[in-house]
Amino acid sequence: MLKSQNQHLIEGPAGKLETLYLAAQGRERGVAVINHPNPRHGGTNTNKVIQTAAKALSQLGFHCYLPNLRGVGNSDGEHDYGRGETDDCIAVIDYARARHPDAAQFVLSGFSFGGYVALFTAQQRRPDLLLLLGPAVGIYDRTEPMAADAAKTLLIHGETDDIVPLQNAFRWAAPQDLAVVVLPDASHFFHGKLILLRDTISRQAVSFLND
Repeated sequence: MLKSQNQHLIEGPAGKLETLYLAAQGRERGVAVINHPNPRHGGTNTNKVIQTAAKALSQLGFHCYLPNLRGVGNSDGEHDYGRGETDDCIAVIDYARARHPDAAQFVLSGFSFGGYVALFTAQQRRPDLLLLLGPAVGIYDRTEPMAADAAKTLLIHGETDDIVPLQNAFRWAAPQDLAVVVLPDASHFFHGKLILLRDTISRQAVSFLND
């Protein structure tokens, strides 16, 4: 788990956003912002899936920021079903990019609800890679948008996901001719598959970012 002392308090539209930070390893490549799952079901920036993604991306040279979105942990504000959280995510992106002006590339990521938020955010802050981990598509009342750029989108989903069925991912991806990377026998939270998830992110992300 990322250490709590690696924490920033970032000014967001509803107040302070408690944000974990993991520095890039090796050659600095860019910044990454990674969103947690639904806080109504216990999702915070200590979630193992997003921390796994952060460790993979940091090893690829990305400075990683994992915010607690509004109303989560010590972050100000109240849960806003993805609307205000999109504005929070934008604030963290702008902070991260200003703090690392020479970091050329930008990765936007999210797990479950965090992936849902990332889809809206990507419409306003276009990433070099949109990394979606079991994104909550086809779940909420407000329909999520298509990917801002399908050619720069990597979607990884668990085969046995019982929270966001794999069929939801296929249904969302198909009209965009967007491939879905399916991890065999993996649940929504990738229990027992976090090493496979980390290695898949590491391999697949490089191919997107080197294009």
